[in-house]
Amino acid sequence: MSPAKKLKRAAAMKVYDFVDKDPERNIPRLLDALCRLDESKTVTSQSEAVKAVFSEPDNGWRDLILSLWTDIDDFQRRKLFETVAVNATLIGSSLQNKLKDKYGCNVPWAILFDPASACNLRCTGCWAAEYGHNLNLTFDEMESIIKQGEEMGVYFYVLSGGEPMVRKKEIIALCERHPECAFLAFTNGTLIDEAFADEMLRVGNFVPAISVEGFEEDTDFRRGEGTYRAVMKTCEILKRKKLLFGMSCCYTSKNAEIIGSEEYFDAMIGCGAKFCWLFTYMPVGKKAVPELMATAEQRSFMYEAVRAYRGVKPIFTIDFWNDGEFVQGCIAGGRRYLHINANGDIEPCAFAHYSDSNIRSDKIFDALRKPLFMAYHDNQPFNRNMLRPCPVLDNPGALADMVEKSGAHSTDIAAPEDARDIAKKCAGRAADWAKVSEELWEKSLCEKCRRY
Repeated sequence: MSPAKKLKRAAAMKVYDFVDKDPERNIPRLLDALCRLDESKTVTSQSEAVKAVFSEPDNGWRDLILSLWTDIDDFQRRKLFETVAVNATLIGSSLQNKLKDKYGCNVPWAILFDPASACNLRCTGCWAAEYGHNLNLTFDEMESIIKQGEEMGVYFYVLSGGEPMVRKKEIIALCERHPECAFLAFTNGTLIDEAFADEMLRVGNFVPAISVEGFEEDTDFRRGEGTYRAVMKTCEILKRKKLLFGMSCCYTSKNAEIIGSEEYFDAMIGCGAKFCWLFTYMPVGKKAVPELMATAEQRSFMYEAVRAYRGVKPIFTIDFWNDGEFVQGCIAGGRRYLHINANGDIEPCAFAHYSDSNIRSDKIFDALRKPLFMAYHDNQPFNRNMLRPCPVLDNPGALADMVEKSGAHSTDIAAPEDARDIAKKCAGRAADWAKVSEELWEKSLCEKCRRY
């Protein structure tokens, strides 16, 4: 990190320490300071929005922000502000934007990689269950991913799999060796124990997003008997030790009404979760279960439910499909993130198992300028309706076109799948959603016009 960037970070952390003395009074001042330091205008709009809701005494997000000072360990809170708000966003985004402008390609804000294909569960409809336990990134390869990312201004890393916690010791070692970075893991949560929680407290820059499917019946239906109780035990440990964590929920045709219920949101908050990442089921892999795809009506229900709870419930939520309007469409293909699987293949998305590059033969930045990633760059957004952002689920055929034109190959080691076959599985749901989402999108545009 250059001297100028270190100076900017020092200034931001000095403001943070001032806020720490009286959060309720000084958080608006912190937000003002971030805006002044934000040369690339990356965090300005978000900071101004947070400042606006913070002035409302009964706003759920205000309660959420203040709870970070009562519910989260002091060291971890400071560490995550430094790595996420300052390094990854304030400093990293500036370099990313410069590279984008210079080379005319996407440069990600985050990199998602799979330490291993191994998993201790076999969830219904999950491709990882088909891969076996044979694929692993070496520790040196994981370090190389991070070092290459830092050269592009990437300081936020997401771990998936398989189950990343099968590599617990190495994950902690990555956190130790890269203290300027933040690490988040999508995990089933069953392998997190008291000892690992203590390690999380020690390093400060690791946060789990625990995968659940709803309450006990729905979680155990997909993930196996006893999984829900194991997850609740993990949540109790993390909450007691004042560690930041969240939930990762996949809504399907079976559980959408549960995931989107007020009862379930209140349960997540009660467990101590501060955020929830929401996904919709994707029929990826030869053994996928297309019947689990949420219907257009269920997706509309989730759209309305999540928006109804925002600003009311003290939990931060992102629905990666229904929130396309806030990020101008698809974030994959390096636009905001990319994915590297346990075989080293550099993929545009965790749900798009195709590649024309591998970390064992290609640099990540070079992959961003090769045909597959440039196809993403040149075609984003994939639809004028930002509620239809995905080239797989919402615009069937878009992914296949890019794969065929770029010469990319399937990275599914168990049973390579033609991208046209995935499009066929999604076509019916996509057509239904096109009709429903158009009305929602037009309504959203009208609301924006009235607001401005």
